[in-house]
Amino acid sequence: MATQQERQHPEAPDQIVPTGLNDYLEVMTKAVFQSGMSWKVVNTKWPGFQAGFWGFDVVKVAAMDESSIDTLAADPAIIRNRRKIVATVHNAQRLIDLEEEYGGDIRNYLRSHGDLESTIKDVRKQFKYMGDIGTYYWLYVTGEDVPSWDEFCSRGH
Repeated sequence: MATQQERQHPEAPDQIVPTGLNDYLEVMTKAVFQSGMSWKVVNTKWPGFQAGFWGFDVVKVAAMDESSIDTLAADPAIIRNRRKIVATVHNAQRLIDLEEEYGGDIRNYLRSHGDLESTIKDVRKQFKYMGDIGTYYWLYVTGEDVPSWDEFCSRGH
């Protein structure tokens, strides 16, 4: 059984060095599907997500049509939440658009806001199913400069 401290301070997720938009999409999609779900369930089904979204190939995901979405929404290898699958397609499209708009590097977009609060506010506007905690997770895992989890939570998140 987890101690009180373990429940309050779960192990931090591993950080990555993103090599392109596919990595950003994968981490974002995990944040989207973890919202309201057990981390264990999401992690157990993650290989199904990786297969179903073609290794998070951002171009392929952005081009998914209704038929592809329907097929994935019926796949028991993933969490079959159609709205979150549709959100993933939208988010892939926005990543492509924002990278192009910000000089070919999504990091330029992420670092254009001046502070964490402004970044979170804009990410929530640009992407679907990205709340404060999901955005923090996305930024943290992709190596962006964020405060410690305790400091983030002390700001009212």
